[in-house]
Amino acid sequence: MMKIARRPLLAGLLAAPALRGANAQSRVEGAITLVAYAGIFQDNYTKTVVEPFLQRFPGVRVNYVPGGTSAQMLGTVRAQAADPQVDVVLMDVTTSHIANLEGLFAEISPAEAPSLAELYPEARAVGMNKFGPAVTFDNLVIVYDKQNLKPEISKLADLWRPDLKGLIALSAPPNIQGLALTAMVEKMEGGSHTQSIDKAIAKLKTLAPSVQTFEPNPDGYSLILNGVVRVATGWNARAQLYSDETNGRLGVLLPPEGSVFQINTINVVKGSKNRAAAVAFANYALSQEAQKAFTERMFYAPTNAAAAPKIDPKAIARTAVSPENRARMIPVDWVEIVKVRDMWNNRWRREIVAAAGR
Repeated sequence: MMKIARRPLLAGLLAAPALRGANAQSRVEGAITLVAYAGIFQDNYTKTVVEPFLQRFPGVRVNYVPGGTSAQMLGTVRAQAADPQVDVVLMDVTTSHIANLEGLFAEISPAEAPSLAELYPEARAVGMNKFGPAVTFDNLVIVYDKQNLKPEISKLADLWRPDLKGLIALSAPPNIQGLALTAMVEKMEGGSHTQSIDKAIAKLKTLAPSVQTFEPNPDGYSLILNGVVRVATGWNARAQLYSDETNGRLGVLLPPEGSVFQINTINVVKGSKNRAAAVAFANYALSQEAQKAFTERMFYAPTNAAAAPKIDPKAIARTAVSPENRARMIPVDWVEIVKVRDMWNNRWRREIVAAAGR
């Protein structure tokens, strides 16, 4: 079982008054434990969502616990099912769907979390319109070394360039990046992942000898910046942030052939010892204010439709919900992907990863 190391953020240190219209909510009190992603996600989510929430709810304390991967978070929630120590969890949609089916997360209604009524329909749908909804949209991108790669990558098909042999890092399934890439390559080859992935498997098999690793450690962005590879798959939000931090050395491409939304959900644990505070946090995280702040800080696309028009257009343009980018997105029903994930994973291992050494 993953050990939880608590990092308390004390509301008492943040003395800003509660915002107008939140008087009743601000009376919510007690401590909650939030399990979510580590690293730059934690740093930026704390600054733009957790700390403002604490200002609005001065009687609440939030313990932010870095949870590792979504699979590791699911393991923690499962292990604590009889006596939950976690109240709120952010994880990818394929994993949260499994938790919903297992009865590990609680239902949330618009009556107790009004922000739910402002979400895009697809954001509610991923929680079957009753469990935790999407809290961020992201999308798969190709990241590359702009400094050392000439010509630059301009399309998904460029991954098959001979000069990139041994210089590519891909995240294979069950990593959700690999699942998304499968759908993208299937479309590139003229097929549809809802019918078959045969074309994607055949095409990716020919790419395998060019792949240096199918398990980038710590991630593809770092491998590029450290000069280990030249190209990798990645997520747009982190890639945009790293691109800014490296003065544009990291190139970020949403392929013209199309990309796929990656969805993170926010979930209240069933049996939470402080449900009122947990729901209050989820409601705030989905609010226009929080969604605007996080998108402008880290380029995750908002799931609150009412927030989108209020976000800096320059920030929106770097997400997948801008009109130009949204038109390229390939519809993927992640609930359905869960049903075939093991099959896709097995085919990758047998037919693609196995071909890497040939």
